[in-house]
Amino acid sequence: MAECTVSFAIRVNNESQIDKDAVALLKQSSKTVYIKGNNSRSDLTSPSFSQSLIYNKANGNAVILREIGANKFLTKIEAAKWLKQNEKFSDMLIQFTEEKKQILGYDCKHAVMQLKDGSTFSVYYASTITPSVREFEYQFKDIPGFVLEYEAKDGYTQKITYTATKISFNPVSAAKFEIPTTGYRLLND
Repeated sequence: MAECTVSFAIRVNNESQIDKDAVALLKQSSKTVYIKGNNSRSDLTSPSFSQSLIYNKANGNAVILREIGANKFLTKIEAAKWLKQNEKFSDMLIQFTEEKKQILGYDCKHAVMQLKDGSTFSVYYASTITPSVREFEYQFKDIPGFVLEYEAKDGYTQKITYTATKISFNPVSAAKFEIPTTGYRLLND
């Protein structure tokens, strides 16, 4: 699959263990992934903050755009640094299970991923869809399909579940992957 847009809902598991304001903010947040050829873009949007990660598979470079209020920041990440930042996902063990579930009409298979530090997280993926850029989330690069649901941990070590709510195979505008040249403060990473 070379072009698609996928929207994800965000759910906090066991929300009584974290700050109620943080839970409220997460409930108002959304994530959208765009894929076009060798490019991917992941947008995380909340009422007070937005972040976009644009990744180019052809050269391995990434750019992070952040907006906090009226402040806009841009961080460029060269391929070698991108790999180093995602080093925690190298040599990850993936255990495929027999568990399955339907997400957006797709039969999704289950896998448990274990990092070198022993932490684990769960993914459900549609094996009938293979994205042209698997690194839209670096940890998913070895999953044999499109991840439509996954767990992640926030700063509170609270598990957050991202579940696809909509998928579109309509063409994605090339403008989504253009890196702004003005209006952003350049940050060194």
